Amino acid sequence: MTDERDDHEFSEGEGFGDPYEGFDLDPPELDVDPGKVDPVDSRVVADTLDTRQIAKDQVDAEELLDVGLNYMRINRYEQAVDAFQRVAQFTDDDLLEQEAWVNKGAAHAELEEHQEAIEAYREALHIDDESEHAASAHTNLAYALWENGQSEQALEHAERAVEVDPRFPQAWYNRGFFLLERGLAEDAVNAFDNAVRLGFRSPELLEEKAVAHEELGEDERAEELANEAEELRERAESQLVQE
Repeated sequence: MTDERDDHEFSEGEGFGDPYEGFDLDPPELDVDPGKVDPVDSRVVADTLDTRQIAKDQVDAEELLDVGLNYMRINRYEQAVDAFQRVAQFTDDDLLEQEAWVNKGAAHAELEEHQEAIEAYREALHIDDESEHAASAHTNLAYALWENGQSEQALEHAERAVEVDPRFPQAWYNRGFFLLERGLAEDAVNAFDNAVRLGFRSPELLEEKAVAHEELGEDERAEELANEAEELRERAESQLVQE
């Protein structure tokens, strides 16, 4: 699997401000007693949000979701898992709960906890198989299943993702990847082309597409794509150094 596959899809949220001022681990709704809890304890949100201690209507689940997303952005995946679990526990909004399960799965996947990721994505799909978050759930579930050695089921969910949202480029890329894994190079090329038309273009996609063309005996086109992938990667690395 290529490196691009490690970028698990999770929702955007509000993100950091500009300039970045950090995010609050102790929202006012929690009313944490500093005499009992270290205010800089990274687990304070998860540890204090307990249905035996605080009512659902006292928790801003959307704010807590954003805390989890911010944890994802700074690679603190264990804390993100806790936050998303609490969002799912406290919200009465099905769509928000589904978003929390998808993001929880992505956090587990980053920790290479693939079975836990699979369970989270299935919880999301159990809520609604056709909502705005369903395509991401199917796409991420396909990846987790593949990592867990369940490649046939992975293709099924990759197919389902593009059915739910045919304008989701990552879903088309994943579909192409799994088709190529099954030796269906021509179908894989078509899927990769759809991903590119929808705005998704990465060195990894171009490399996979090059492999597909090579399997079709189109060596010249495969070489062109491999060169494009290398140029794109070098350009990205150069920009990273400049920043």
